[in-house]
Amino acid sequence: MSRQPDNTPYVRRIVLPSGKTIEVVYFGENDETTLATHPTTAQPDTDLHLCSTCDSELVYPVDWEEVGDTHWEVHLRCPNCEWTGTGVFEQDTVERFDEELDRGTEALVRDLKRMMQANMEDEIERFVHALQADHIVPEDF
Repeated sequence: MSRQPDNTPYVRRIVLPSGKTIEVVYFGENDETTLATHPTTAQPDTDLHLCSTCDSELVYPVDWEEVGDTHWEVHLRCPNCEWTGTGVFEQDTVERFDEELDRGTEALVRDLKRMMQANMEDEIERFVHALQADHIVPEDF
């Protein structure tokens, strides 16, 4: 007689790499079964934002999925050399990666604001110059 799979639902709270907490309802497999179906040889303590091929610091996650209580399977991509890879990493490593991604996002936002400011100043300067040279008349509005 074959054993029926256990389809009893259970809820588990998950903390995402961004720090957000969600509750996930699982049907069937428990955590040990899930771990057994994924090769979970955790990668050594590494900096995930560094490309092992070209040493770029721009590696980013394409996708990630929780594997057990303390591990994440992360699909990575390097935009410089087009390297892609997947690994299972410990929560601490993924949290450090998430912090590095946050720092990178903050730097991009700062640069974007500076560029927007510079562009606006340039547009205002050109507009003032056009007004002073009588290149703009009331009919333009």
